[in-house]
Amino acid sequence: MRQDPPPPSPTLEDVAKAAGVSRATVSRVVNGIRNVDSAIQDAVRQAIAATGYVPNRAARSLVTRRTGSVALVVSGADDESASFPVEVFTDPFFGRVVGGIVGFLRPRGIHPLLMFAETAEARAQVLTALRQGEADGALLVSTHAADPLPRLLAEAGLPAVLFARPAEPVPISYVDVDHRAGAKLAADHLVARGRKRIVTISGPLDVPAARARLAGFRDAMAAHGHPFVPSAEGGFTSGSGEQAMERLLAEHPGLDGVFVANDLMAQGALPVLRRHGLAVPDDVAVVGFDDSSAATACRPPLTTVRHPVEDMAAEMARLLLEHVEQPEHRPTSIIFEPTLVVRASS
Repeated sequence: MRQDPPPPSPTLEDVAKAAGVSRATVSRVVNGIRNVDSAIQDAVRQAIAATGYVPNRAARSLVTRRTGSVALVVSGADDESASFPVEVFTDPFFGRVVGGIVGFLRPRGIHPLLMFAETAEARAQVLTALRQGEADGALLVSTHAADPLPRLLAEAGLPAVLFARPAEPVPISYVDVDHRAGAKLAADHLVARGRKRIVTISGPLDVPAARARLAGFRDAMAAHGHPFVPSAEGGFTSGSGEQAMERLLAEHPGLDGVFVANDLMAQGALPVLRRHGLAVPDDVAVVGFDDSSAATACRPPLTTVRHPVEDMAAEMARLLLEHVEQPEHRPTSIIFEPTLVVRASS
């Protein structure tokens, strides 16, 4: 039985007709050229969706010299353990970053290529791939303060944006949250709840965010007349939060308020308080940081400083595309404001 040939694929001309614009205008929108009115861009995108047009990436890359993809690089500092990728994928923070990036890039027909760079060899492979044009630029999530990759990307002049402020001064774009302001929100809240003997569990103090949260909390507490705030250092993991809470209770058994520098550590700290016969929030009020899934999984649900990770990741992707389109664009920093989400733990 003879089969009819498949219908021809939609063309640029079909999109132009549906949008009521010229073929050249459609081409400019498809190729990401910026000098097109936003209303016309919207009309062209709607026509692309209606017609089912799929751009020819090979032809497009010849015009723009771009691949239409970006590298999402998760980097560490000489962590050669086989568990490194597993730890990344099981961290709810990374899932939120990926969600924000994909949510921004996908409607624009751009897809992230996941790459790991936890060793010197892996970092060299990432740099080679970017230099050879396998991706248009890099979105970098660094898991260690000593990570050399931000500096290597900056020295190579490759388009890149970092999630969170680099540990050392590097001319690279980044997005971050105002950690000090977030810690101040926690301090103000605990004091307003009438807590007098307040302690804190910090993150690892080789990480800039952890140092900023601790300094911001202590400064805010000092402004409230508390010149000394006992602290115990954790590692941003549930287990480290449990251990730090045990240390603080041993040294300061009368504590009645705790600021924990991330939700995962707070999730580890709460059961310790219960084991010591302390009710939350009646005996001890607890405030975390991040507003991650761990905060709502806590019992009771955790009051926490919201870290707008998804919005930050989307802005990170937008900024990278801006660097790709305008290579002369200077490095930029974008700082988000935190908010306090009050739940039952305080």
